[in-house]
Amino acid sequence: MHPDFAITLANTRRHLLAARGSDGHWVGELSDSALSTATALFTLSLLGRTADNDTRRADHTALISGGLRWLTDTQNADGGWGDTTLSLSNISTTALCWAAFGVPEAKGYDAVVARAEDWLRKAAGSLEPRPLAKAIADRYGKDRTFSVPILTMLALAGRLDPDPWRLVPQLPFELAACPFRWFQWVRLPVVSYALPALIAIGHVKHHHRPTWNPVLRLARKLVTGRTLRVLREIQPTTGGYLEATPLTSFVTMSLIAAGRVNDPVVAHGIEFLEKSVRSSGSWPIDTNLATWVTTLSVNALTAAGAANDLPAPDREVIREWLLKQQYRVEHPYTHAAPGGWAWTDLSGGVPDADDTPSALLALARLGDPDTSTLEAAAAGVTWLLDLQNADGGIPTFCRGWTGLPFDRSSNDLTAHAILAWAAWRDHLAPKLRERIARGVARGTAYLLKSQRTNGAWAPLWFGNQHAAEIDNLTYGTSRVLRLAEVSQALGLGDVWCAGLRRGVQWLIANQNSDGGWGGRAGTPSTIEETALAVEGLACAKTGLAPTANTADISAHTRSLSRGVTWLVEQTKNGTHFPPSPIGFYFANLWYFETLYPVIYTTAALTKAAINLATDEHG
Repeated sequence: MHPDFAITLANTRRHLLAARGSDGHWVGELSDSALSTATALFTLSLLGRTADNDTRRADHTALISGGLRWLTDTQNADGGWGDTTLSLSNISTTALCWAAFGVPEAKGYDAVVARAEDWLRKAAGSLEPRPLAKAIADRYGKDRTFSVPILTMLALAGRLDPDPWRLVPQLPFELAACPFRWFQWVRLPVVSYALPALIAIGHVKHHHRPTWNPVLRLARKLVTGRTLRVLREIQPTTGGYLEATPLTSFVTMSLIAAGRVNDPVVAHGIEFLEKSVRSSGSWPIDTNLATWVTTLSVNALTAAGAANDLPAPDREVIREWLLKQQYRVEHPYTHAAPGGWAWTDLSGGVPDADDTPSALLALARLGDPDTSTLEAAAAGVTWLLDLQNADGGIPTFCRGWTGLPFDRSSNDLTAHAILAWAAWRDHLAPKLRERIARGVARGTAYLLKSQRTNGAWAPLWFGNQHAAEIDNLTYGTSRVLRLAEVSQALGLGDVWCAGLRRGVQWLIANQNSDGGWGGRAGTPSTIEETALAVEGLACAKTGLAPTANTADISAHTRSLSRGVTWLVEQTKNGTHFPPSPIGFYFANLWYFETLYPVIYTTAALTKAAINLATDEHG
């Protein structure tokens, strides 16, 4: 064991505990976002240019100017922008920033615009509207969740002239008038969370270039009122759809450009943008991940099985707060049944299948459950079971909607759900335990089927910008390997354990020469990915060691020790936690969260302490 291991673990846990807010839970801080800043300032500028004597508007000049200055200061050396200040340039964000510098307030930025145009010419082959639009659409393939909003903003900015709306596909906003239960059959061209964009962007395209088909044109006219009512009904009280600046901006700018500046959705959306801007002049990708980082923090601090650093009163405060975050009624947006948790404590959140198991695990570790906790756990477990897809995997929001990201099954969410079911199985009624057994069997079968031939698992919510396919196999594999600790209790067989061992072998083989991990071998090592790998290996060493041969155990131990040494040194004994953009948000948007490296290192070192101490003492 590294000589500074104990002090590093103590410092890391102390760092994480000190990050708690005054209300007793964690809030964290998401990265600034060039994409969010571009869409927000463009929306505010578009509002100011809309002639409407009936509407008094605040002067947003200072916000627009602040955003433009921030974008100028954070432009990458190559002339493009990435989603965060640590991200590689990409065509989506660079195109949106280029559009933002087309607002009337953007005077004196000719050099910034010229550099951006040079980057776009190289990326798309041309700045001509058609090849540029094609390059953006090609990035997302059949999924129009984000390509159409980008093209819409480019059209509104005059960047696709002379005939911009010909290049913007029509989203079928009329489908929003259908009963919600039909959505899983009509196969929308956008994922389930993007319903507001489907409606608003569909309206603005129809406004500027209606279809030639007289029947379809009439049908859209007839359902316009109904679809706009849906848009109002699903707007959260904060005004921010999903608490996300880009989505809210796209909706708001589209309604303004469609001549609906006085729609209440616009006023609430503008209010959200006004409140979301940061002192730097930028906007984040989302308001916060308070529920997510709180549950992750609790689970990291209790990774050894006890919340020793959290006194009983503090545990009770966190538990009561988590119970209040559970959705007790059907969600108006996705119509999710009661029982789930979202990523945030704000009204723009939507129950999902990563935050729900994380909350269930945290509640299981915060002390003996009382009646209200047992009821909440039963509802959460049932919610996850009801969400399970026909293939046995777990999607993010809605069962069986589409085959697009966030609606299809994913490895990290499926493994997370199984962990949560295992944590609560013995506390629940017999019938629910029987359902859990069936859910586990189907979930593990899905995981074995989706495991790559090299032994790795790909995740959904996290990526690696340096990997060729931008997927983060270290994240996905490490999350599945946590199941090793509960495999015996769940009665999983040799075939399953063999799959886990292949996952271990993949992690060991993809450890970098410096002892750390990136998304896969050859990508730069990060604190987050190294900590995730260490935790996964530690869990697998506990759960699989009795069935492994001596050579495998030895290689496993060496890899684990090297990873721990890397963390000790790179965190400067638990005092230095620079974040990396491994977060993979909606529609391929990158982010980083300042708490991720602290949380993951806490969990990793807490788990490793058990394994390494056992090795030292035989």
